Amino acid sequence: MAEDALALIEQRFTEATPYRTLRLHGDCHPGNVLWTDAGPHFVDLDDCVTGPAVQDLWMLLSGRPHEQRAQIEDLLEGYGEFADFNWHELSLIEPLRTLRIMHYAGWLARRWDDPAFPRAFPWFEEPKYWEQHVLDLREQIAAMQEG
Repeated sequence: MAEDALALIEQRFTEATPYRTLRLHGDCHPGNVLWTDAGPHFVDLDDCVTGPAVQDLWMLLSGRPHEQRAQIEDLLEGYGEFADFNWHELSLIEPLRTLRIMHYAGWLARRWDDPAFPRAFPWFEEPKYWEQHVLDLREQIAAMQEG
C-alpha cells in the first residue's frame, strides 16, 4: 500500500510541475502559531524544509472539504499580499497529507528503541493504531486518485 501511495504521490508532483520551491516552516499548523498583541509568532522550527508554498498552508485548514475551500481562499488572499501563489499547487495537498501520515509513523518507528517513546506513544504498538493507519492510507490513495 505504501508503494502504491508513493507512486501516486510521485505522479501528482510530476503533474503539478513546474512549481516553485522555497524555505518552509514544514509543520505549520495552528498549534505552532502563537499570537500576541504584536501578531503571530511561529514556533517549533525543527521541521523546516524546502518545498512548494502549499506545504505551509494545507495544515492550517480544518473541517470538511467545502469548509476548507473557503479557508484556502482566505489564506491565499492573504498570501497574495506578500507573494504570488501557483494555484496548481493545490493539487499537492493530498499527496503532502499522505507523506505526512507516512512520515509520522516512520518517525515513531525509528525512535521506538528510545525508552521515552513507548511511554509517550503507547498506542503505537497496538493493532488498532495500525488498522487506522492502513485505513488512512487507503483513504489517501482514493483522495489522490480522485484529484
